Amino acid sequence: MEATTSRRPSPLAGRKPTRDDLARFATDDPNAIDDVLPPPGSPLNLLIVGINPGLWTAAVNAPFARPGNRFWPSLYKAGLTDHVVDASVGLLREDEEHVAQRGIGITNLVGRATARADELSTDELRAGGAMLVRRVADLRPTVVAIAGITAFRTAFALPKARLGEQEPDAVAGWPSGVRLFVVPQPSGLNAHETIDTLALRWREVWVATERGIDDDPRDH
Repeated sequence: MEATTSRRPSPLAGRKPTRDDLARFATDDPNAIDDVLPPPGSPLNLLIVGINPGLWTAAVNAPFARPGNRFWPSLYKAGLTDHVVDASVGLLREDEEHVAQRGIGITNLVGRATARADELSTDELRAGGAMLVRRVADLRPTVVAIAGITAFRTAFALPKARLGEQEPDAVAGWPSGVRLFVVPQPSGLNAHETIDTLALRWREVWVATERGIDDDPRDH
C-alpha cells in the first residue's frame, strides 16, 4: 500500500529548528500540524491521540518530533514499527507509508502548539475531547490510544480515570465497538516512564488491535 498524502512538508525544509524558530510556532493556529492517517478506505487499526503539538513538532510538521521524546523508540520496542522513526526534521515519506501500512494513525486532542501541554485550558481540552468523539465515529479505528492521563481526565470529565483500557460507556457519545486506552505521556518531561515501560503499554494496545473488538478480555 502506497500512502497518498496531503500532509504539508516541514516548514523548515529539512533542518532542525532553532530557538528563534520555535518561538514563531507559539501561535493560536488550531491546525499546527497535519494528521498522519492511512489512505481513505485502508484499515485503521490504531488511532494514537497526542495531547497537542509541541513547538518542535509544529516547526517540522511531524508528530512527537522533539529529540528526547520517547514515542517513536517505544513504538519500535513494542513492535508497532520495524525501525525507530526519526522525525526530528520532519516525517520522511517512507516512514509515513510504513506507519500507514501498519494501520496506524496519529492525531491530537488539541491542534494548537504550545511549549508544554499544561498551557492548554480546560475549555480547549473539553472541546478537543468532543471533536475526537466525532472523528472516531467517522474514522472507525479498531482501537484508540490517548497519550496522557491528565489531559484525558480533563477532556472527558473523568477525574478518577486510570491508565490502561477504559470503559467506553464512560465517555459521552463514544462509538460502540471502538476500544479505548490511555497510555502515559511519552515526553521526556514525564520522569515516571522509560522507553521500556512505555513499550509495555503500547504492546498491550497493539495486542488489542490484533485481537479485535469481538474478543474483549473483559467479557471473560
